[in-house]
Amino acid sequence: MSPPPRPAIIQSQLIRSICPLKLRCRGWGPRSPVYSQTRGLHKINVTDDDVIQLASKPLHPLTLADLVKHGRPPLSKAALLNSANFTLSILPARLAHRIQSLRNLPFIVVSNPHITKIHNNYLHSLSTLLPWASKEIVTLEDEIQFTHVMADLVETHSNTISILARGFLEARKYISPREVTRFLDEHLRARIGTRLIAEQHIALHLSSKPHLELTSEEEEHGTGKQNSPRSSQSPDAYPGGSREGQHPERSSYIGVIDTELRPADVIRHCEGIVSEICELNYGVRPSLVINGEPDYCFAHIPVHLEYIITELLKNAFRATVERGMEREPIEVTIAPLPSDPDSFFHRNSPSGITNVDQGNTDEASKLVSAQGSRVDGDAAADPANPSPNPAAADDYIRPLDKSTPGVTIRIRDRGGGISPENYPHIWEYSFTTFNEDQVSSTIGAGAAAAGGADVSRGMDALSTLSGPGGNGASSLAGLGYGLPLGRAYAEYFGGGIAVQSLWGWGTDVYLSLRGVGKVE
Repeated sequence: MSPPPRPAIIQSQLIRSICPLKLRCRGWGPRSPVYSQTRGLHKINVTDDDVIQLASKPLHPLTLADLVKHGRPPLSKAALLNSANFTLSILPARLAHRIQSLRNLPFIVVSNPHITKIHNNYLHSLSTLLPWASKEIVTLEDEIQFTHVMADLVETHSNTISILARGFLEARKYISPREVTRFLDEHLRARIGTRLIAEQHIALHLSSKPHLELTSEEEEHGTGKQNSPRSSQSPDAYPGGSREGQHPERSSYIGVIDTELRPADVIRHCEGIVSEICELNYGVRPSLVINGEPDYCFAHIPVHLEYIITELLKNAFRATVERGMEREPIEVTIAPLPSDPDSFFHRNSPSGITNVDQGNTDEASKLVSAQGSRVDGDAAADPANPSPNPAAADDYIRPLDKSTPGVTIRIRDRGGGISPENYPHIWEYSFTTFNEDQVSSTIGAGAAAAGGADVSRGMDALSTLSGPGGNGASSLAGLGYGLPLGRAYAEYFGGGIAVQSLWGWGTDVYLSLRGVGKVE
């Protein structure tokens, strides 16, 4: 019997950071024959009752500790199956909450074809998960097929941000900017968790020693050579694992989490990306200096930090050049997180990760539906505090250990600061310094760059980093999603972003990220 085919590797920055180039060059990816396996997934029809039942289940905040609890790769068979069952236990309800949230929008908004597409994407992913919901994953063969489902989920939702952006742009006559900000902040925070949970299991699967043993056993019987892309790979084709008797360099990754992440390396990488965009647009590139503790390391998700730093540097570089201050270096300071970061950010909630931080409350769409397209100035939520009722939403709080390692990164520029009229709007997803014609042009150009796709992939948080400006976008300014989405990534695991502007001089941005404790 031939071995079950391996699931597709999703070509995101996150997976590329784990899967060696040598393996990627052998034809793994959405366009390879292997990827076609995800298109034959077993699905069942999702009924309204299914959505209502699953969406009624409370969601609890996710922590980095949840993602590393299965141990350091290579995982044993039992640990890998535990990871699959943990993933299966929490994803269906999260997808149902997103479906219900979209259905709570005014009908004229959700009828927009782009927003409808997102709704249908969530229905599709839930339909591929429901066949697994009533059983436990107990064999490696089942785990492989389940990982196909996770690969399909990640690929299906790879363009969610850009599709929603286009949809809300077209529906802007029927929903206010504040309502858009409130809904997107909640929805995109929830998307971070859904995608992360799936990608974590995919990454653990790729570093799985049990699958190597399964393939080797089948090869001995002459059954596995045709269908296993890894059957002839060298040991370094197995992230975090090795063939018996061989000892490749130990990986610092546990799935998508780098337990020895060095922020200075990420900053230099992002500097290179943004510098190229800047020189392409303006013909100059400011310099960047790093001080503080550049050798500091902690455990976090590299792709999240890369997205945040890229967006912050885009703003700093653009402001510096447009003010004619490119001779003044942009200064980045790296420091270990204070023992009490909450006092720094002046947060009102107890120390911990809340459902508001992670978009698990579904309050935004309910308010939009209740208020229609009108916004009561007194009742509308402040974009800087998206939850309309944080006290009720934070009934379940995952506490954070004060000693959990983390980092504070300050980015200081001489770009003239943020004007008083713009400063109150910097956290709005709909806010951009581009005019409406430029925004529409940006979306249209992105769609063309995507090879005829109806959306721009360049805005996606995980595809932005694939090259300068995502899909070769030629502007440092975007559609107003960079800063609020960056803050969502920072706050998701208990961090945050604070902005201090001195109008006429420059801006200081403080990024705080919480890591995870000691990992054995």
